[in-house]
Amino acid sequence: MSTIRDISLAPQGEKKIAWVERNMPLCRAIGEEFARTKPFAGLKVALSLHLEAKAAYLCRVMAMGGAEMHITGSNPLSTQDDVVAALVDGGLEVHSFHGCTPEEYDANIDKVLRVGPNIIIDDGGDLVHRMHTAYTDLLPGVIGSCEETTTGIIRLHHMERAGTLRFPAVTVNDADCKHLFDNRYGTGQSVWDGIVRTTNLIVAGKEVVVAGYGWCGKGVAMRAKGLGARVTVTEVDPIRAIEAVMDGFRVMPMAQAAAIGDIFCTVTGCERVITAEHFPLLKDGAILTNAGHFDVEVDMAGLEQYAQAKYDARHNIVGYELPNGRTVFVIAEGRLVNLASGDGHPAEIMDMSFAIQALSARYLAENRGKLAPGVYAVPRQIDEDVARRKLDTLGVEIDTLTPAQREYLGV
Repeated sequence: MSTIRDISLAPQGEKKIAWVERNMPLCRAIGEEFARTKPFAGLKVALSLHLEAKAAYLCRVMAMGGAEMHITGSNPLSTQDDVVAALVDGGLEVHSFHGCTPEEYDANIDKVLRVGPNIIIDDGGDLVHRMHTAYTDLLPGVIGSCEETTTGIIRLHHMERAGTLRFPAVTVNDADCKHLFDNRYGTGQSVWDGIVRTTNLIVAGKEVVVAGYGWCGKGVAMRAKGLGARVTVTEVDPIRAIEAVMDGFRVMPMAQAAAIGDIFCTVTGCERVITAEHFPLLKDGAILTNAGHFDVEVDMAGLEQYAQAKYDARHNIVGYELPNGRTVFVIAEGRLVNLASGDGHPAEIMDMSFAIQALSARYLAENRGKLAPGVYAVPRQIDEDVARRKLDTLGVEIDTLTPAQREYLGV
C-alpha cells in the first residue's frame, strides 16, 4: 500500500506527466521497446529520484518493461504530491510526499527496500547505502544499481575502495549523454528558473557567486552570465579554476567572494562551503542557494546559531537577521534550489538522462550474474545509442567514417 499525501490530486499530476511524455521522445520510444521485450519481467525495481513529472514518466517506462516498481523520493522537498498521486492512481507503488520529516523520509526508503529489490535506481546513494547497512540479508538478490548523481558516485567509490560494495553499480551520471547535457544545460537553466520564480527578482546587473566549477557549476555560471549578471567562481581545483578564468569569470576564494555577492549558488558536492567564517561578510540582502545534492553546502546549523532572529520572508525563503544588523536570505532551506523551488531540469534534457537510466538498468538485467561487485561505467554503445536517438529526434544527420578512414584511425 502506497504512502502519499492525497490521491485526489491525481488528475492534476496526470496532466504534468502527459506534458513531459510529449516532450520526451527517447523515453517514449524506449518504453515502446520495453513493452514488446519485457526486459524486467519478474524483477523488482526500487527507485529513489526527485519525484516530479519526468521521473514519474521513467517509472512508467520501467513498468512497461515488466518491472514491479517500488518508488520513493530522494529529497524531502522535491516530491510533487500530484505527480505521485497520478502514479499511484495508475497502479504503481509510491512512498513519498512533499515536506516529509527526516524520520518519514527514512521510513519511506525502508518501505521500498523491504520488498527485496533486484535493481536499484538511485539519486544520491541513499538506497544503496541503506541497503548495505540495514538490509544485508537482501543483498544477494540485488543484480545491481544505477546512480544518477555525482554525489552518489562519490559514495559508491568510497564503498568500492573500502571493499564494502556488494553488487555492480553503473555510474549513469558519468555518461557523456548525462553529465555533458543534464549537469550543464539542465542545472544551468533549472537553477535560475527556481531562483527567479521564488524571488521574483532580476538577475541582470547582480553579482553572482558560483561555488564549484564542475559541469553543474559551468552551467549555472554560463546561464547567470547570459542573464546579465557579473559572475565570480570559487574553486579548490586549480585546473577548473584556470578553466573558469579562460571562460571569462573572476576566480577568488569564498572569503573574498562573500563580501561582493548578491546571489550565491553552491554546486560543489562537498560540505561547509559557506560557513560562519563567511556570514559576517555577506551583504545585507544576500541570497544563499544550493544546487548540490545534499543540504550541507551552506552551513544551515551554523547560520541558525549565528543569526539573532529569522522569519518567513516569502514562500520558500527564510530571512536571517545577523548580529551586524544585516539580513541574509536562504531559499528552500539550503536544499536543491532547482527542485525544492522549481520543476527541475527541462523535459528534453531529462529525456536523455532517463534514457541512459533505463538502458543501463536493462544492461544490468541482461548481464545478471556476469558482473562482479564494483563500479562500472555506462557502456559506450549505450551512450552513443542515446546520442544518435537524440539527433534523430532533432532531424540532425552526421557523417560516418569510410572504411579507409576507419583503417587510418585504427578503429
